[in-house]
Amino acid sequence: MTKYVPGILLCLAAAPAFAASCDSLTSLALPDTTITMAQVVAAGEFVAPGGGQGQKKGVTRNPYKDLPEFCRVAATLRPSSDSDIKVEFWLPIANWNRKLQSVGNGGWAGVISYGAMADALRAGYATASTDTGHVGGSGSFALGHQEKLEDFGWRSEHEMAAKAKAVIQAFYGSAPRLAYWNGCSTGGRQGLKEAQRFPNDYDGIIAGAPANRTAMALWTAFAALKDPASFIPASKFPLIHQAVLNACDARDGVKDGLIEDPTRCNFDPKVLLCKGADDGSCLTAPQVEAARKMYTPGTNPRTGAQLFPSLVPGTELGWGVLIAGPEPSANIFDHFKYVVYKDPNWDWKTFDFDTGITRAAQPENEVMNATDPNLKAFFAHNGKLLMYHGWSDTNVATLNTIKYYNSVVDTMGGAAKTMNNARLFLEPGMGHCGGGEGPNVFDKVGTLEQWVEQGKAPEKIIASHSTDGKVDRTRPLCPYPQVAKYKGSGSIDDAASFACAAP
Repeated sequence: MTKYVPGILLCLAAAPAFAASCDSLTSLALPDTTITMAQVVAAGEFVAPGGGQGQKKGVTRNPYKDLPEFCRVAATLRPSSDSDIKVEFWLPIANWNRKLQSVGNGGWAGVISYGAMADALRAGYATASTDTGHVGGSGSFALGHQEKLEDFGWRSEHEMAAKAKAVIQAFYGSAPRLAYWNGCSTGGRQGLKEAQRFPNDYDGIIAGAPANRTAMALWTAFAALKDPASFIPASKFPLIHQAVLNACDARDGVKDGLIEDPTRCNFDPKVLLCKGADDGSCLTAPQVEAARKMYTPGTNPRTGAQLFPSLVPGTELGWGVLIAGPEPSANIFDHFKYVVYKDPNWDWKTFDFDTGITRAAQPENEVMNATDPNLKAFFAHNGKLLMYHGWSDTNVATLNTIKYYNSVVDTMGGAAKTMNNARLFLEPGMGHCGGGEGPNVFDKVGTLEQWVEQGKAPEKIIASHSTDGKVDRTRPLCPYPQVAKYKGSGSIDDAASFACAAP
């Protein structure tokens, strides 16, 4: 801004006004909190500490080179005598949108999610992340440390939300006008936990592929790993996947390499049974039975009752996550070793799907699961919950998320009373939190912003698939239970050729 004074030309730079300097935040007094660092990071100068989520191994260039200047605050939270929760808050020096976006974790967490924080900062958000109270991506921290398990399960995220708002208030002199949560997998589960247990922490929550723990990984390990004869080598996954597509791809009205609704696919792996010797292009009888069990819900061997959903047809290319061997999927194996059985030497082959499930369901053992369908308090302040899940996810069963969403609909009085505050979008061909053969990139944050800030509920979300950096297919994602149906004309790679409709 230029101001004229007789005889003098004054240039006054438009500088942001802050209630406190960044470095002065080290003296900010908050309950159970020690602020260990508060410093301004110049534009393009941030480098993630070793092990930070979002820093890809082998990448020598700085992926954060385009970050704007920000105030970086690090703190340790100790809400219990055994807590040691690390958090970071990044506050834009300029162009703050007056909103907070907290970001979630993956797996067992154990690190700050720097990559997700960077995305939020680029968009003008103040942002926050936590390591959930331990270091490293193993569940071993929980052995003999119930308070740390509580921190991982729910407390670290809630404490982070409260402290983030306090730090923002101290720095800018005003609280964020809106607060969002953005997470997938463990981050999706964390988001659900916030909506259920601390409904006033966030105005809008993105919960992708929420990783509520079941024994699915043990069920699939029993199917394909317990007996060596049942082992299905990764070389046969494409064979099974193609057979599934041959059986079910065209059932949704268009042959496009995707299964729009895998629940309508009744595929029997027996079509691949070897007629003679196993030459790699067929399945042996034990392998056929193993493949069948991959698609079969877990059941109680004594009562026959269904215990948990399993995988659906179309997931085959990702089966290696579960049955590469020789042990079950590490995330769930750790859960049963360190949390349920509290024995680092626990033998998964001894698991009983009757008594073991009962043991796993004890409150102290499933403290992290976010399955409470009562979202009345979250809905009461008009909170918005955007859930999404890829149909080709093998880390977390898509059917488990549908089961939870349906329980919310039932609890909240039906779809009409739920759709204004919670919607679920399913992506054919998408893997765990992204990737896969189907359209898997879409604007989650922008969609949620429009819903929260403009009251525009998402009737569809356009997703894209790219090959070598070039978009080669778009498709609408539809609010469950609607599906994308081909209109009968136009390119099958163009979202405009599809409409959301009842299945």
